[in-house]
Amino acid sequence: MSQTINILFLAAEAEPFVKVGGLGDVAGTLPRALRALSNDEIKLDVRLVLPHHMAIRSNAFRPVGIYSIPRGKEELQVQLSEGSLEGMPVYFINGDPIRASGSVYSSNTALDAEKYTFFSLAALELPRQINWAPNIIHVNDWHTALAAYGNLVRRWGEKARQVSSLVTIHNLPFLGPNVSDILEKYGLPLANTDLPEWARVMPMPLGLWASDAIVAVSPTYAMEILHEEFGSGLQDFFRTRTGSLRGILNGLDTVSFNPQTDPTLAANFSAETLDLRPRNKAALQERLGLPVESEVPLLGMVSRMDQAKGIDIALKGLKIMAKQNWQLVLLAAGDPKLEALAKKLQEQLPNRVRVETRYDAKLARQIYAGSDLFLMPSRYEPCGISQMIAMRYGSVPLVRAVGGLHDTVTDSETGFVFVDKTVKSFNDTLRRALQLYPDRERWLRLQKAGMAQDFSWTRSARQYLDLYKKLISETATLRTNDGIRLHES
Repeated sequence: MSQTINILFLAAEAEPFVKVGGLGDVAGTLPRALRALSNDEIKLDVRLVLPHHMAIRSNAFRPVGIYSIPRGKEELQVQLSEGSLEGMPVYFINGDPIRASGSVYSSNTALDAEKYTFFSLAALELPRQINWAPNIIHVNDWHTALAAYGNLVRRWGEKARQVSSLVTIHNLPFLGPNVSDILEKYGLPLANTDLPEWARVMPMPLGLWASDAIVAVSPTYAMEILHEEFGSGLQDFFRTRTGSLRGILNGLDTVSFNPQTDPTLAANFSAETLDLRPRNKAALQERLGLPVESEVPLLGMVSRMDQAKGIDIALKGLKIMAKQNWQLVLLAAGDPKLEALAKKLQEQLPNRVRVETRYDAKLARQIYAGSDLFLMPSRYEPCGISQMIAMRYGSVPLVRAVGGLHDTVTDSETGFVFVDKTVKSFNDTLRRALQLYPDRERWLRLQKAGMAQDFSWTRSARQYLDLYKKLISETATLRTNDGIRLHES
């Protein structure tokens, strides 16, 4: 007899419906990878739930119905519609708090606090409306974390059938705004938790505290958040939850990111036809007005202009190493000060540096396929996806040993790794890479070893499935609700 596991998967964004950052890639791909694991022995019925942002436009969605959730003395209407993604049901929740925000993420914290509280609680009510019972509620980051908290409160209040919850941490420093007053309006009591006092009113800490399992998006990141530098003030709490904390590396959409079929490339290639790859380097140099020199190492960066990404470390290091033979292509936008620093390096080295401060998915792929060395000197990187794409496209990564970069790149085997977040440490490693570059045989081994890595979502999905099974098999023990208290105004 086969087993069915029902998973309610909540996220603020998901490709192809709406994408702002890396979460959109994960939420658009992982649920499908999970469903693909279904076989004769087990069926995974995964249903994705998203806010119906204004940016999401489709005539193919089917209205499912209207229901309401209480907010103070009023009832707020929830409009529910359904779409599909490769046969997977995708539900879209709308209502006044979602319409009040014109973007996926607002700079107005009050708008986002209300929007995502409404969404999380409306999503908890959704299964009753479609007569479908989840075994697992899988939430992602602070925007949906209150669904895990609401799930626990429901278990307390109703002595309900155990529905397990799982929180995946993609970016811990974003804990969400103070929601104490909003929770009170929605009738959700605040619990006496063992969280730091300042964190007891924030969505992400509340969701983490209430969850049955916590997943960080790489094994190293799961270890890092136990310490002050990466714990965002919650490191002591995480140390009490090590039994339910684990790291599962994000995957890569290997169908989309495939150098053998990618239509944006000047020449498609594989690990067996790497002799075709230099055409992409030449095309990239020509497109950006760099001298077309095959023997000069071309360094690539596709990133955000953000201190966390270590852009300044690379720029300062490269300025010091101006006498070395290299070219640089940098595609990134964000912090104006970092953009100015990058543009200054381009002005100083006009025949060697190209800086593009915009979002350009096509150019990004051409950089992965055309660069010789891909730079990721991150100060902080929970998982990272660019190093995986770079390796798949034959660009050798140079990374800092942090988070998912540490888990995916092995020094002198698939890339180059430095430890200290200093310009000196970066430069020492870059010199090592540039010295090796002329040795074509050894460089080819690095490329092929990187291209042979398995970064597919199938591997990650299997680890999530093992965790789902563990949660379901554990004896359901409802936590006491003696500690519940309402927020005191």
